[in-house]
Amino acid sequence: MSSTGGGWAQLRQQARALESQTESLFHTYSQFANAPNIPAKPSDEEVRTEAQLQEVLEKREALVGQLSRLLDSESAHSSSAVKQNNLARHREILSDHRRDLARLKSTITDARNKANLLSNVRSDIDAYRSANPETAEAEYMLDERRRIDNSHNMADSVLSQAYAVHDNFRIQRETLSSINRRIVGAASQVPGINSLIGRIGAKKRRDGIILGSFIAFCFLMLMWFW
Repeated sequence: MSSTGGGWAQLRQQARALESQTESLFHTYSQFANAPNIPAKPSDEEVRTEAQLQEVLEKREALVGQLSRLLDSESAHSSSAVKQNNLARHREILSDHRRDLARLKSTITDARNKANLLSNVRSDIDAYRSANPETAEAEYMLDERRRIDNSHNMADSVLSQAYAVHDNFRIQRETLSSINRRIVGAASQVPGINSLIGRIGAKKRRDGIILGSFIAFCFLMLMWFW
């Protein structure tokens, strides 16, 4: 039983180490899928990383098989349930990693096919333009015309917004003028309001005359004693 237990622990340690190595390889391999400009053909590093992933997954598959056979050879005892759970977990992680590898390979393939398609289309367009310079010049003029039309449309949009703001200000000014007229009209209808306003204006004028006279007197006195 001790040799069996030691073999189980050793195989599990190898399985965990290979799982960690798989995660590291996935980190490197996923960078090829997320590359902004994927090359037309796989690089040596991409091919090497994919081969390493396949090799590690095959080693893990063999280890899981060994763990399964080792567990089947043991007689039922209290630790079998724990070992069964450990084996199931290793199988689950292995299955997840196989799906992740297939997904990444599909993503890289789709991105490479799309890049190759765009490259081929651009090459065909360039070849056609080289063979038909008059057509290429006409397309260039059409592109320039579209850019000019877009600029005009943008300018028209800005002017329309400016006119809308101007009209809004004018409406607000008319509204404020109308409110002011109504306030003045309402105030003029209140008994005695006009006379009160007149007395306030007369008091202001009288105070202004007094203040001006005092300032003039002080100035004359200053000039006299200077």
